[in-house]
Amino acid sequence: MDKIVFETEDGTVDFFVLDQTRIGGTDYILVTEEEEGDSDALILKDTSKDGDEEALYEIVEDERELSAVAEVFAKMDDDIAFE
Repeated sequence: MDKIVFETEDGTVDFFVLDQTRIGGTDYILVTEEEEGDSDALILKDTSKDGDEEALYEIVEDERELSAVAEVFAKMDDDIAFE
């Protein structure tokens, strides 16, 4: 499992990437703060522009988009359950 470090206004946060997908030309990653065991997960969307040196991710908050992307991740991995 890949570990990535995010820089926030409050410092840095470590996330572990559970899965990734591309939908309609947009990249999404499913991340968690815990490397093992059951834990909360977030779906992040890459909002960076072509040519940017670093990816820029935002939490998916739109309910329709979140539901659609969560369904894709659930189909990709039977071990993933969204509540």
